[in-house]
Amino acid sequence: MPTQLLFTQFLNAHLAAPVTALLRAVHVQPKYPQAPISNAFAMELLVFGLLVAYFVVVRLTLSVEKPKGVQHLAEMTNEFVADQSEQIIGHGSERFVSYLTALFLFILLSNLLGLVPGLESPTANVVVPLGFALVTFIYYHYHGVRANGAAYIKQFLGPVWWLYPLLLPIEIISHCARVLSLTVRLYANMFAGDLLTLAFFSLVPIGIPLVFLGLHLGVAVIQAYVFLLLAAIYLSLAVAHDH
Repeated sequence: MPTQLLFTQFLNAHLAAPVTALLRAVHVQPKYPQAPISNAFAMELLVFGLLVAYFVVVRLTLSVEKPKGVQHLAEMTNEFVADQSEQIIGHGSERFVSYLTALFLFILLSNLLGLVPGLESPTANVVVPLGFALVTFIYYHYHGVRANGAAYIKQFLGPVWWLYPLLLPIEIISHCARVLSLTVRLYANMFAGDLLTLAFFSLVPIGIPLVFLGLHLGVAVIQAYVFLLLAAIYLSLAVAHDH
């Protein structure tokens, strides 16, 4: 039985039976039927719940005359993502702002969760960054096809017809490598940050670990920002009409 965080234990204590039944219904046999919910999934649920609560509070407290702090924070976040999208994608970037904002906030909060005692960053588990990368991969290809139709295939073929057989497999591999790049970059940095912080807290519980907590905070913010930038770049390439 793997080590469980308190929140994971709570979820497994109340939801283990229905979750195990659901997994078996789709022909998936959990390794631990009495504890099918992992720490990473529990942390993702926690992040999802916190974000839903945040959006609900923002919606309920919207005010033109007397905006509150939570509204200012939401507006600043939206403007930041919108500005980045406009600079990278250009005209028509508005339709991607909602996805990029949700992606940025989810990754950022997931990264920061490791700073809270008793919790851990779900992005330090490779499956979670892989999920973000796959969703982004599908999302930008979907909008590439939507924006260009059948002409989207030209992005994989090159300028002249006799290079098509050579460039097509290279481009396919290149696009698949984006999933690996997004996954490994986020996972490796967060895993290393969590491991380093834990190691120094174990050795020197006072003073020095605070430096690494600050480093972890910086890495968490930077990695969320880098993921946002790369997602926007891939979107800009996919929806461009001059392939």
